[in-house]
Amino acid sequence: MEFRPCIDLHDGKVKQIVGSTLGYANKNVVENFVSEYDAGYFARMFQQDHLTGGHVIMLGSGNEDAALQALQTYPNALQIGGGITAQNAARFIEAGASHVIVTSYIFHDGTLDLARLNELVAVVGKEHLVIDLSCRSRAGKWFVVTDKWTKFSDFEVNAESIQMIESYCDELLIHAVDVEGKRGGMQEELVRDLARWTTIPTTYAGGIRSLADLQKFEAITEGKLHITIGSALDIFGGSLAYTDVVQYCKKKN
Repeated sequence: MEFRPCIDLHDGKVKQIVGSTLGYANKNVVENFVSEYDAGYFARMFQQDHLTGGHVIMLGSGNEDAALQALQTYPNALQIGGGITAQNAARFIEAGASHVIVTSYIFHDGTLDLARLNELVAVVGKEHLVIDLSCRSRAGKWFVVTDKWTKFSDFEVNAESIQMIESYCDELLIHAVDVEGKRGGMQEELVRDLARWTTIPTTYAGGIRSLADLQKFEAITEGKLHITIGSALDIFGGSLAYTDVVQYCKKKN
């Protein structure tokens, strides 16, 4: 189990927001935290703590300069997502990203577009691709949601689909959308399922708020999944000490 840190960018600033409030014209984005520090500051912090595999997420337009600052500060150690396409993916790899993260580009019009996925693999290579299967529960099953988590796709996340999608990428990133950013505890059923189904490095995001939660997560997954934590961390306005999480995961790793 590794701790995978995050740098979420919105309007060019490092923020922690409730992701499920994005993408709606008639809703205000709920911000948990807006940092006074830039993306490079957090990239240096993660570099000093020897954390790799963290993700830089561009939430909407106007974030590319901040994202590039993070990638150039800590090259070949951070993954980047948000608006990634076959047309721009190689540029971010060349700018210092270890991987590009993709969801909506390959899951559009409510379904998985294998032509786009194959094009991405051809452009950057499987070894540089992370597929984000962020999902919500519907009728007792997990389905990928796209377009800033506003639309359900027809792609059910299960053992069979995980096995198929793993053949195209190096890692998986999965946000539990219903609990992400709310600091209310993890989506335990999803965590259990992912630990059973995945065979490549997989990072779970959503709801972890304490060391007790982290210990429970490790127990449920038997250390198989990686973890990312955002709003709960003290560096992002929460009460969970970032240094405690780093030390805990390093001991367990």
